[in-house]
Amino acid sequence: MARLSADDIEFFKENGYLVKRGVLKPDLTERARNHLWENAPAQLDRADPDTWIGPFEEENEDGADRRGGYRWNFRRSGGEEWMIRLLATDPDVYGMAEELVGQGKLQEPKRIRGIYCTLPYGDAEERPTGCHVDAHPFHLGVVGYIDDVPPGGGSFCVWPGSHKPFYGAFSSQYKYEPTDDYDVIRLEANEAPPVECHGKAGDIVFWHHRIGHMAGHNYSRQIRQAVLYDFRKLDLEETQEEPPCDDMWRDWDGVPS
Repeated sequence: MARLSADDIEFFKENGYLVKRGVLKPDLTERARNHLWENAPAQLDRADPDTWIGPFEEENEDGADRRGGYRWNFRRSGGEEWMIRLLATDPDVYGMAEELVGQGKLQEPKRIRGIYCTLPYGDAEERPTGCHVDAHPFHLGVVGYIDDVPPGGGSFCVWPGSHKPFYGAFSSQYKYEPTDDYDVIRLEANEAPPVECHGKAGDIVFWHHRIGHMAGHNYSRQIRQAVLYDFRKLDLEETQEEPPCDDMWRDWDGVPS
């Protein structure tokens, strides 16, 4: 049974991202929220939202539990079975990824990135937006919300359609080898505001590996909590250094050229 409609696939092809609502299992999103709070620093009191406002009083450079400014990347539990099942191997998430990239073509998920958080900014001045493209090789990214993310609440933000010019702005298909065109395209993209992919707990966002994106600024009163994973095809090691193709969808079985 197809999980994505023809309109879904066409939207992804044209815009480089796709939002799907209510996909993640509620028991696992709740477990992830509880797990996050069990590992929160003393500064944050779950019962007192006033303590959630950043920045962090003490920074932590530990890569498994990095905290600094308004960001908290809690990666330590990303390899636990239930965390992988929450996002990467969820039957609907994995099934949709296969419908885009190809049946039986994905590497087995070994871990997810972790739980990525943005603290509320409080009274901090409004900040500018600006896109970037991720540096590591992969095909399809997915962001899943484990708690509600309101408008202006730090949601995953994208510049629709930017995957097309950015795809040709690198010397290879998947590695981070930007050409001189990269900064030109990035500056042009930044002239337009991004689209905020806000949503409810359980919503997910698929995104093309070359789309311009950013973690949104959090002007809300709650902590933005999201889990992330990068889908990779089995042949990535063989294809990652190839130059961009005339058909940017050559490696995507489910996306027509």
